[in-house]
Amino acid sequence: MIYVGIDIAKQTHYASIMNSDGEILVDPFAFSNDHNGFQNLLKHLVPFFKEETFIGMESTAHYAENLTSFLFTRGFQVCIINPIQTSSLRKSNIRKTKTDSLDTYLIIKALTLNHYRLFSERDYDSLQLKNLCRFRQKLMKARTKVKIQLVTYVDLLFPELQYFFKSGIHGKTCYALLKEQPNPDRIAKMHLTRLTNLLSKSSHGHFNQSNAVRLKELASQSVGIKNSTLSLQILQSIQQIEMYTEQLAEVESSIQEVMNKMNSVIKTIPGIGSLNGAMIIGEIGDITRFEKPCQLLAYAGLDPSVYQSGNFNAARTRMSKRGSKLLRYALINAAWQATLVNQTFKDYYDLKISQGRRHYNALGHVAHKLVRVIHKMMTDNVSFNLS
Repeated sequence: MIYVGIDIAKQTHYASIMNSDGEILVDPFAFSNDHNGFQNLLKHLVPFFKEETFIGMESTAHYAENLTSFLFTRGFQVCIINPIQTSSLRKSNIRKTKTDSLDTYLIIKALTLNHYRLFSERDYDSLQLKNLCRFRQKLMKARTKVKIQLVTYVDLLFPELQYFFKSGIHGKTCYALLKEQPNPDRIAKMHLTRLTNLLSKSSHGHFNQSNAVRLKELASQSVGIKNSTLSLQILQSIQQIEMYTEQLAEVESSIQEVMNKMNSVIKTIPGIGSLNGAMIIGEIGDITRFEKPCQLLAYAGLDPSVYQSGNFNAARTRMSKRGSKLLRYALINAAWQATLVNQTFKDYYDLKISQGRRHYNALGHVAHKLVRVIHKMMTDNVSFNLS
């Protein structure tokens, strides 16, 4: 067997190559995190058969992702090593030294001791889902921030508008109106027929001429600030919101494609669709990292915190809320959806409510039950029918 140890860094990686007899075939060498550097690495790997070569690297944030994908898509066997393993091996040395070159040997040692997991096609898909779902969350937060800003601008310029649209200002009809005339004075001066047609078309006939008349009256009597710069801010805020909405649709389409490719058993759970399933799979990654459901609960921050002092042990504590925030959000959301469509989860939720638990506390208990189901399904890769 041929073992390749790669120490990952932001700009410059180090690698060395050794055989199963402990003979150093290639001394530690540096290669840059770019096309030329990756081609340099490939040149050193050419003399060895891919089937007999194991390439090990530590799981270090996002810095190893591009190299991992580069090697995996070219047919190499990539092994992911927990940094705790190499740290333990480093401490076992008599001399306390740490260099990038020496770390490549420690990684090879971890490979020989089987302290790794082989990167698979499922890991590759999970990595894509993790990146897409986290990017989706960022887009949603950015869109929410702009929506809040838009409400502020409209409150200053045309505060009466929010009472005209019962569903609030964040609707297609309101956006169409503000894009056409983002100013109450201009709305008041609009021709009645033109305003009626605009409202009717954008609302699919929900608003008629009488609504247009009432809107013109509100606009003419508005107590908003007469500030033309607010109109510009309103117009550009709506453009940003629509842009974020389009981007979200594209990201969700890509997520759907990956989920269809994976055909994961997680979607057989009532209440878990493509988006929730993608967030859960992306954050969990390789389920074998978690031997027990309680470890997965702790990773999501759904495990109860512990409070003990002297002889006192708190009987009830809040969830720790440590670990993956996105996974916790997805599991709580999935738990709520499961209670809406499945009687088993609904009965369990009602039981916790009858015991005096509040809504989110009860959902936390449902999420615990759901995690046990998910862990069993993903570990055994079997569908799970809930009665």
